[in-house]
Amino acid sequence: MRCVIARFPFDLIKSEVEQSMSGISPEPVTGVSVSIGRRVYPVMQVGEVITKQDRRDFTSGEMRRALTRLGFTCHDAPPPAPATPAPATSAPATRADGDAWRW
Repeated sequence: MRCVIARFPFDLIKSEVEQSMSGISPEPVTGVSVSIGRRVYPVMQVGEVITKQDRRDFTSGEMRRALTRLGFTCHDAPPPAPATPAPATSAPATRADGDAWRW
């Protein structure tokens, strides 16, 4: 299938994309991702591998559109991890004789 990515035309075939990504371990997913086989890759990593271009040359939207047209399942960015609450503060510091610090 002919796709335009970063103003360059590419003739992509689903099986060739799968073959290109077969020996590559997925990076941690922080944005839009795509399922290829049993693995989930960031779309920007897949784009870099199949186009041999720098990631700054194309957008995740371009890659998502091209990969969806090829029949891959794309996923939205994962929700941000919940912030860990700050540890509870303990009682004010005291001196050895039991008096609280006086300022």
